[in-house]
Amino acid sequence: MNAQNGEGYIWAVADLPRRRDARFEITPDAQSCAALAEAMGLESLKKLRFAGQLRPEGKADWRLEAQIGATVTQPCVVTLAPVTSRIDEPVSRRFLANPEDDPAAGSETEMSIDEGDEALGREIDLWAVMIEALSLALPAYPRADGAALGSAQYAEPGVTPMSDEAARPFSGLADLKAKLEKKD
Repeated sequence: MNAQNGEGYIWAVADLPRRRDARFEITPDAQSCAALAEAMGLESLKKLRFAGQLRPEGKADWRLEAQIGATVTQPCVVTLAPVTSRIDEPVSRRFLANPEDDPAAGSETEMSIDEGDEALGREIDLWAVMIEALSLALPAYPRADGAALGSAQYAEPGVTPMSDEAARPFSGLADLKAKLEKKD
């Protein structure tokens, strides 16, 4: 089994048992994790594990229930310092043999509410589901401890830069009110 490209993790639907769960566990080796980290723009990817089961549902559908776990290191969005995060998320997908969302050309249809529904083909690619689940679980804006965005102010020489406070349309009303009350 070559874990680097996911070979061996593509299961033919026709070969899956219809009366019991089909269990799986994917734990890529260090070389595979390094290749995935590079492809995903991560500094490192460690302890990647994707485990669960495919369960028959109804006459022809399948439900995937799994857990993904990994330790990822990403650059901080502010300082570019390495930020390490632990991911431990449930993953759920339904593979539907006859999805209701197959509209006829030119007709109107209502989209399925469940974003975990996918059309069932001849195969279920567990490696692709793992990569998608990992991508969705990654922190979108990793930030190192104490990293904060400063404020940037730009103006021509001799001009006072405009601040966020000055840009507010009613920012001067409190000062005006205080002046008017002082006169009375």
